[in-house]
Amino acid sequence: MHTTQLTITKTPGRQALSMIEFSSIAAGLTALDTITKIAEVEILSATTICPGKYMILFCGGLSEVNASLEAARQIPCKIAEFLLGSPHPDIFPAISASPTLPTKTPIGLIETYSGAAAIKAADTAAKTAWVNLVEIRIVQGMCGKSTVLFAGELAAVSAALEAAKKEAAHVEQLLDTVLIPNPDDKMIAAMSLRLQH
Repeated sequence: MHTTQLTITKTPGRQALSMIEFSSIAAGLTALDTITKIAEVEILSATTICPGKYMILFCGGLSEVNASLEAARQIPCKIAEFLLGSPHPDIFPAISASPTLPTKTPIGLIETYSGAAAIKAADTAAKTAWVNLVEIRIVQGMCGKSTVLFAGELAAVSAALEAAKKEAAHVEQLLDTVLIPNPDDKMIAAMSLRLQH
């Protein structure tokens, strides 16, 4: 299966961050036009994602982002969204970086049905406990599903995973979670190869 990871070319400052997803590409393009006309916001990514959905990730001042999101909400076919007034600073590197996974460190993963739910869950996890956001994976080729991978001390990973799980379940976007308290070196090596692609 071919997958293409979402990347953002610029890491903005700690601005408000929002994402909205549509089940229709036409609706997504209409929303993109609306978002850019309503307020002065920066589009970080606007792209089709599998299976035929359209996703827009944007940032800016809180009032501007909120105004653009509110206007986009009025367009039919919306399936997921979020607005973070003060996103955790690890969000942007976790979306864009080529991550490495630490060895001998507990890891947690949450799998969601949408990119919006994944980023919101990642923000919740990072703000709940002292964990390292390794990767937020929003890709083509996974039927629109997304994952968040993080690492840290066992108690922190467990607490972050529970908080992220509640956040995704609250918006009915939770698919699954896993906590690996003591990953084997061979497992980490195999996962690190995957993370580079």
